[in-house]
Amino acid sequence: MPGKRGTLNGSRQGRAASRFEPARLRKHGATPRVSLAAWSLAAGKAVVFAAILGTGTGAGVALGGRPHVGRNGVGGEWGHNPLPWTTSEETPGPDCYCGKRGCLETWVSGTGFENDYARLTGTRLPGPDIAARAEAGEPAAVTALQRYADRLARGLAHVIGILDPDVIVLGGGMSNVSALYRLIPEQWGRWVFGAEVDTPLRPALHGDSSGVRGAAWLWGECSQ
Repeated sequence: MPGKRGTLNGSRQGRAASRFEPARLRKHGATPRVSLAAWSLAAGKAVVFAAILGTGTGAGVALGGRPHVGRNGVGGEWGHNPLPWTTSEETPGPDCYCGKRGCLETWVSGTGFENDYARLTGTRLPGPDIAARAEAGEPAAVTALQRYADRLARGLAHVIGILDPDVIVLGGGMSNVSALYRLIPEQWGRWVFGAEVDTPLRPALHGDSSGVRGAAWLWGECSQ
């Protein structure tokens, strides 16, 4: 399928990856991130939304335990939707490699977290170091983490408003920040219609390696 602007397949990264992506995965329009849900605490759930928050931002939807790719092959392409309910400070947002501005990826990836801390302090640090400083009470790091959690809560509230999944699973480096599993559920009710949200938010069972494990699972699924 020809790549489209704003999708992984249409990006330089996607085109490069497609040369090495097994045909069985490419045929189904799926990348390892889509099968993250199969390697999570979400086993047995009917509708699962899984997001990988690392250097970039990927996501996938699983229905009945199988990846949902969609007619156009972009099911779960959440990272290249705009950050919802932006403030004046967040508009128009950072440039994204897809050619647009203000994509969720530019805000809720690990890179986005690091960039926001750098904007606050003028100092660039790795995400885990910023999270550790926030836990230790450094004001700038606490602010950066709170802003990150607020933005991620808005992005996931949008998902709940459309899919209302049985569980949301986080993978990638930012999924290791334990404070997010408290901060996000505290906030996303402000953005979900009706304000009543009891959606479980869980870390991927295999953490940073869930995408790789998911690729192995999907290889087997696609061969059946």
